[in-house]
Amino acid sequence: PGWLLSPAGRPYRDSILHKNQRRVFGLLERPVLPPALAVPTVTYKLFLAGRSGVGKTALVAWLGGAPALPAHHETLGIEATPLFWPAKPRASGRPVLFQLHLWD
Repeated sequence: PGWLLSPAGRPYRDSILHKNQRRVFGLLERPVLPPALAVPTVTYKLFLAGRSGVGKTALVAWLGGAPALPAHHETLGIEATPLFWPAKPRASGRPVLFQLHLWD
């Protein structure tokens, strides 16, 4: 669980952070890693659905490291937010980069 905070996980953590804030990537962008640290990317699409005003957009903002808006604004249509998260699964022992497409 503490792999990202270890010296081995630091280069991966630094690829998604800028000044200790999560970088915002566009739909076609991805973190840049040195060739020696290249890892496979595992992509998931997560669709959040629910009643209006329950906090779906606030959850996506929190996961993405952005501040949530203090007032309620209805999301028109669908907002797609890409989120990258490096991890080291216990079973494989090799790091992977999760690419989550959050659809709100």
